[in-house]
Amino acid sequence: MTVGRSSERGQGRKFQRVAGELRSRMTDGTYRLRSFLPSERDLAEELEVSRDTVQRALRELADEGWIESRQGSGWRVVETQRIQSATPKATRSSRGGTLGPLISEAFERAEVNLDVYTLTSETLDAHIRLQVERIRAGIIRPQRIALRVLLPSQSLVLPYPRNRDDRADDRPQKRLRAIGRRHTQSLRTMLRELATEKLVPSVEFRIRHVPLVPVCKLYLLNGVEALHGMYEVIDRPMELDDGEVITALDVLGLGATLTHHVKDGDPSSPGSVFVGSMQAWFDSVWDRLSGQEPLPTPGP
Repeated sequence: MTVGRSSERGQGRKFQRVAGELRSRMTDGTYRLRSFLPSERDLAEELEVSRDTVQRALRELADEGWIESRQGSGWRVVETQRIQSATPKATRSSRGGTLGPLISEAFERAEVNLDVYTLTSETLDAHIRLQVERIRAGIIRPQRIALRVLLPSQSLVLPYPRNRDDRADDRPQKRLRAIGRRHTQSLRTMLRELATEKLVPSVEFRIRHVPLVPVCKLYLLNGVEALHGMYEVIDRPMELDDGEVITALDVLGLGATLTHHVKDGDPSSPGSVFVGSMQAWFDSVWDRLSGQEPLPTPGP
């Protein structure tokens, strides 16, 4: 019996690794919007896992909205994070039109400060994983990383996701909380390893929960850039842990357009005002409304 549980945990780790790798490739543009992924057989051979593991990862990514199945053609990328510049002088958002290049650029500085408010840390996990790979490869060498993440309180009953046909069904909420825990633990482990292995001299990672229902996602980069996007409420199929597929009332996170605002030398410019006000809002919520993340920090 113990062997069986150990095997299941091992398969779970493999599935999460494959899903994370594919998210990273879609995030960094390796697999571009509307392109097709390699075949399941090719992915299984490349990533050295079974086809069952690949299929489970692909189903998860489809459920999250990254990809869709085209009969006879395989899996196609249907969502990446779109960026629109709200600041006339901002040009960096045109580099690929996705969130990945802006996160990558922020990590190219010696000191990286990133504040994030989101429903889950799933997308953030994919972006940070890519930066960790760049650090390990010696492509970038930040000296300090400070990451703060605000997530909704785990005891908060959210209006989404929920079973559209059964409001009493708590499985979508449990699924959301499990996704959040998995990805925040992944972030914690990756960043702790950077510090333990002395790849980055100073690493600070903090997560706090707030009694607020996220209606948007917010990224604040190095105090000078803000990425902001509203969550659009949609109906979509959702596969639960027991295999049942329901119609869920959920929010569109991956496909939501983010607006890009840049703080410049003019304190009264729209970009400067927006970045300053969003940073002030984040700091006030962090200091006055949030509680510490209950997950234990892994040892060195």
